[in-house]
Amino acid sequence: MENLMGLLRIHVIRGVDLAIRDVSSSDPYVVVKMGKQKLKTRVIKQNINPEWNDDLTLSVVDPKQTVLIRVYDKDTFSLDDKMGDAEFDISQFIEVVKMRLDNLPSGTIIRKIQPTRENCLAEESCIVWANGKVVQNLFLRLRHVETGEVELQLEWIDIPGSRGL
Repeated sequence: MENLMGLLRIHVIRGVDLAIRDVSSSDPYVVVKMGKQKLKTRVIKQNINPEWNDDLTLSVVDPKQTVLIRVYDKDTFSLDDKMGDAEFDISQFIEVVKMRLDNLPSGTIIRKIQPTRENCLAEESCIVWANGKVVQNLFLRLRHVETGEVELQLEWIDIPGSRGL
């Protein structure tokens, strides 16, 4: 707890055009991993465009750690099938949080991150001041799979008594 910087809430919004792993559809869920922490969303049955709208919260100790997203197809009688993965860096997001921006109008774009081969972004991602907090919307293109994207939203939560930013 003494090394905790704060909490990163990841709102897993939806999947778009995910790969089919069963006969005609898939039963997808998402696993989010950062360091030794691992969380997962609920399974959405028979849907390649699922809407999870699940909030997963990770504690941040090292801002240089990357977050790994893996999508799986839930199977009843065998191991779950992989449906792709994506990785993203939270260091730029945390840099903006460290700025301690207040009194900005809601909707102000603070920083834009362009898609590259290294960051798995499907399109430009904006870090925005919204309703008194820093948020980032991400569309991640899944790797190691023929098709699929996952939409996320990041939000920072300060913890009283943490080492802070």
